[in-house]
Amino acid sequence: MSNKVKGLLERLQDDETVIVAEGYIFHFERRGYLKAGPFVPEVILEHPELVRNAYQEFVHAGSDVVLAFTYYVNREKMRLIGREKDILKMNKDALRMAREVADETGTLMAGNICNTNLYTAENTKEKNSIIKDMFKEQIEWAVDGGADYMVAETFVHFGEAVIALEAMNECAKDLPKVIAFSPVATVKDESGRYCTTDNVLYEEACTKLREAGADVVGLNCGRGPATMIPILEQIRETYQGPMCALPLPYRTTEKEPSFMQLTDPQNGERLFPLDLEVVSCSRKDIAQFGEKCKELNIKYVGLCCGNLACQTRTLAETLGRTVPASRYRADMSLHCVFGTDDKVDKNNKEHVHSIIANK
Repeated sequence: MSNKVKGLLERLQDDETVIVAEGYIFHFERRGYLKAGPFVPEVILEHPELVRNAYQEFVHAGSDVVLAFTYYVNREKMRLIGREKDILKMNKDALRMAREVADETGTLMAGNICNTNLYTAENTKEKNSIIKDMFKEQIEWAVDGGADYMVAETFVHFGEAVIALEAMNECAKDLPKVIAFSPVATVKDESGRYCTTDNVLYEEACTKLREAGADVVGLNCGRGPATMIPILEQIRETYQGPMCALPLPYRTTEKEPSFMQLTDPQNGERLFPLDLEVVSCSRKDIAQFGEKCKELNIKYVGLCCGNLACQTRTLAETLGRTVPASRYRADMSLHCVFGTDDKVDKNNKEHVHSIIANK
């Protein structure tokens, strides 16, 4: 890590908030460079300039971190699309570009591993060993690529998160470690408290991971702010350590708490994964989430799948930042219809008003 850039733990120790833009998978699917279904980021090899641009765009919007786009670039996913031979290059290229952009912008660079889709509570030791080896190779590449810290995320099982932390403790023992669960499934104990899929209370899972070496623990993905916040509040009742919150920017509800359950308000059809735009969070929704993070003293915050640069900017500004993208903050005083500035032509304004009113 560059001595010129303040580290993750130093920022958290100084009570600073760290903003982390995630969501590259959906970012590139929407742009026509990533196939929904397998969700493997082949764009890293096929259009690396676009990946670099996305890194830059989210830093411009206020992200303190360039999260290397190695999500789902694991051996199981690469096998699924028949590109296992490209796994090293894809990881290395994503990490190299992330490191370069971080150095250019004075931000941190994080390595990234995620759920493998191979874990179940009934796994044999041999199966879990395969999962651990998958984690370890990606972690080793991230360390070699100059990551400032590691992120392991989107785990629905406590057991898989434990394996990921063990791998990070072995292969990146000197780097800070962030681990996040995805509450995509609604699992509760007999008293109605939220649990991981393998029935561990989220607050207990966070405490155990923290005690085992994780520096920041919490939630990412799976749910929008409205349905993630109750789980964050539950965790905060007993867990007071460093915590992360990175929801999806979608309007999940009590009836449809995860983005995979959301339905079209007009026809009732499932929205995941291609039609989620109709339930996107507004910027005011994101601002309210930022305020809630301040209330809960959550200092590692961001947005996951579906994240837009304008939403990251809103989150940053809600948290008191002025970021490069703030240069282009809306100024409706100069709008031709709603403007209040004397420079706005009054005759034209009245004319447009009459057109809108169908007069």
